[in-house]
Amino acid sequence: MTKSLFPLVALSLLMACSPQPGNDVSAAQQSALKTTANSSQPIAVVVSTIDPHSYSNFDEVRMNHLTLDLIVDFDQSVLSGTAEVEFERLNSTANRLILDTRDLTIDEVKVENQSVPFSLSAMDPNLGQALVIELPAQATSAVIQYRTSPKASGLQWLTPQQTAGKKQPFLFSQAQAIHARSFIPLQDSPSVRVTYDARIQTSPELLAVMSASNDPQTERDGDYHFSMPQPIPSYLIAIAVGDLQFKAMGPRTGVYAEPSVLDSAVAEFEDTEAMLELTEQRYGAYSWDRYDLLILPPSFPFGGMENPRLSFITPTIIAGDKSLVSLIAHELAHSWSGNTVTNASWSDLWLNEGFTTYLTYRIMELLYGTERYDMEAMLGYQDLQYDMAAMETADTRLSIDLTGRDPDEVFSDVPYEKGALFLREIEQEIGREAFDAFLLQYFNDFAFQSLDASVFEAYIDDKLIKPYQLDRARIEQWIHQPGLPEGHAVPTSPAFDLVDAERQSWLIADRAASELNTNGWVVHQWLYFLNNMPEQLSEAQLFDLDQAFNLTQSSNNEIAHSWLMLVVKNDYQPAYQRLENYLMTIGRNKLVAPLYKALSETEQGKVFAKRVFEQAKAGYHPLTVKINEKFVH
Repeated sequence: MTKSLFPLVALSLLMACSPQPGNDVSAAQQSALKTTANSSQPIAVVVSTIDPHSYSNFDEVRMNHLTLDLIVDFDQSVLSGTAEVEFERLNSTANRLILDTRDLTIDEVKVENQSVPFSLSAMDPNLGQALVIELPAQATSAVIQYRTSPKASGLQWLTPQQTAGKKQPFLFSQAQAIHARSFIPLQDSPSVRVTYDARIQTSPELLAVMSASNDPQTERDGDYHFSMPQPIPSYLIAIAVGDLQFKAMGPRTGVYAEPSVLDSAVAEFEDTEAMLELTEQRYGAYSWDRYDLLILPPSFPFGGMENPRLSFITPTIIAGDKSLVSLIAHELAHSWSGNTVTNASWSDLWLNEGFTTYLTYRIMELLYGTERYDMEAMLGYQDLQYDMAAMETADTRLSIDLTGRDPDEVFSDVPYEKGALFLREIEQEIGREAFDAFLLQYFNDFAFQSLDASVFEAYIDDKLIKPYQLDRARIEQWIHQPGLPEGHAVPTSPAFDLVDAERQSWLIADRAASELNTNGWVVHQWLYFLNNMPEQLSEAQLFDLDQAFNLTQSSNNEIAHSWLMLVVKNDYQPAYQRLENYLMTIGRNKLVAPLYKALSETEQGKVFAKRVFEQAKAGYHPLTVKINEKFVH
């Protein structure tokens, strides 16, 4: 078994010498660490079961504050400087601090201003390397001098040509799930929450922002200071640097973006302040001071990232009609579910994303009405069905075993949509008013804490199952069994019934596409229309659709994606130039990965995909490259 297949977890040191016969340390564990210039003997370790994706010994020595002092070097594509880690000893006899790193160069470690010995383990392809620091008896902090790699998995460095403005370079981070360790040495587990301060130095023509206190009036001088006073998990530490400007949308909300994108983003997301106020009315006061948005270049691999105080957002949702702003509602909802109350390990991602998806639908209903709520919930349910059909059965559980696996594998529609369906069933059992009261109490009871499924299950046993006499076996089935429980509620949408009728009349050749009654259709109806087409259509049918609705040239990236999926599945060559341009200019995995996967299913498609991927990958984020290269090789 390779190193990545056994649970390389939070480490406790067994001894500072080679293991002897009889010690309970496997050969794989013995080989997991190597001698460095700072350690004359290999260090043997034993494995704990706290977090299967962290080397750190946070059960013995736990970080509580981080101070960063970093220089941004665009010429070398590196961050360099210091990270001061403050900690408390949960075990008074612990004499080592173990941190997570990946591809970091550690130049020196100081404790109480004196250099101390440290060691780096051998590289694990998923987890990186453990950094083991020797601690003097009374030490409460350590300062690590380090540099990142140009290939850091959590950073993307863009040339001016890869930005909207074409004049200045751009840097942004993406730390979830375990990529913070590629740009900061720290205890990289959602179980560990820290406050942090940072000084970021860069060229004075650029602005640095972080998931911390960003002053919209800050002077652009290349020397920027940040503070995050609330304790957050490491995956929410974020940085971006670029030619950014700010424009307010409300007293607590605004947008950072490149100048050419700023006005369109503000117009698209102008309802953000209203979203914030409506969410507060239902689920309690917003705890993070400001809620601003950072609009990233199109290479950002996700729709959004809920970095506290400053959500990172893809520009692919700027559609001109607010049709895709549920993503903003989702990232905002994370301010309660995920950022304030956090899953303790990635095996329980649904505790973040299921709650957040449920809140997203509720926010959209409050702001835009029940019809939109119904449509978005039904589209989400269909996404879940498609995803589960292609997954291993075991991975359709809410609480899954990720031991020995890359935690990025947990990201599917299961923790999001199945989690939301589960919560919606409880809401329907006890009533919306009672469930809202439960959520408000839940967010207050676990504010700024990380919890695992066992803690959550004990909590709902006390707060929901017993008081409302819910079926405990049914709830356990939702969490621990694969698939969806029999008799679960299926979302419906009357607005989609009309779409079904029009699609069917076209498919039976009753009418040409241009004769369909599509007046007043919103984006969600168009997505439902395309997503539910038969996989196999004739070239004449595709031509008819394209002529009638100009789908190949759609400026809505979600509609274009749904159309291009049909193009690939039917090898509709007239749209392949648009397909190539789409793959070359967008790095969001939700939009590009299904296309690469579909292309890879035919020999001709794979040749096309490989050619485009080789051209496009220089502008893709490392996560996009990792996910899609398997389809083209």
